[in-house]
Amino acid sequence: MKLRMYLNTHSPSKKIVSVARAEDEDVIASVKEAYQSGLASFLLYGDSKKIRFHLEQFELEENDELKIIHTSADSAALEAVKAVSSGEAHIVMKGMVTTASLLKAVLHKEHGLRTGRVLSHVAAFEIPGYDRLIFITDAAMNIAPDLEQKAQIIENAAQFAIGLGVDTPKVAVLSAVEVVNPSMQATLDAACLMAMNKRGQIKNCLVEGPLALDNAISIEAAEHKGISGDVAGVADILVVPQIETGNALYKSLIYFAKAKVGAVITGARAPIVLTSRADSAESKLFSIALAVRSIS
Repeated sequence: MKLRMYLNTHSPSKKIVSVARAEDEDVIASVKEAYQSGLASFLLYGDSKKIRFHLEQFELEENDELKIIHTSADSAALEAVKAVSSGEAHIVMKGMVTTASLLKAVLHKEHGLRTGRVLSHVAAFEIPGYDRLIFITDAAMNIAPDLEQKAQIIENAAQFAIGLGVDTPKVAVLSAVEVVNPSMQATLDAACLMAMNKRGQIKNCLVEGPLALDNAISIEAAEHKGISGDVAGVADILVVPQIETGNALYKSLIYFAKAKVGAVITGARAPIVLTSRADSAESKLFSIALAVRSIS
């Protein structure tokens, strides 16, 4: 499955993306392709002169679907979030603001996008040699989630994958081993999450664990170790035990495997496109496309 297929997503009413400080060449490059493909329209918050300069670089002009709203650097994040909170936009996107600034605005008591649920990062990878997208959570938000947080992280990722057309996502809770070891908290959590899923406490997906990475994504590896089940070898979603594992796996896929990726923050009232400033324009574009498709 290719991430680019989501660029052809169209809904009866075009989604509006609110960008916090759109004063960046790669941000505007992704905005241009998303806009010209009919994927979304945009509210561009930040320094109007700088934004207009970048638009002109890409031979774009401000119009009803590419609106520039001049704001200070300090207020851009909150103004972009307020646009989504008030219903003027459907998705908020990080531009040249820090993650902390954007999340502070998202969690604002009056104008934010809180739901009471855990916010979590979900990345969808197109990996050479695989016929499906592989989702990884959480590689960027939750440092060391406890059992309850992991349950919500799974539900967030499952809901996101379903929105992208995955029927009953198969979720592998990763650990270094495939058996429950009382000395390894990740294996205890995995076993509990699997039991919670079987008892209907985690819905709309199939959860198995603990599973090592090879047994989660390789049928041959799972069979070799005698591991059976509905998820072993064919997982759609990989749940990492903590952020270090997720961060290393995320970057390994990009730099070693040359995978393509799009990612969003889930668990809020609207998707949040929270890419790194080091991410390519293509990755930012895929993230926009996934956010749009997930709510279309």
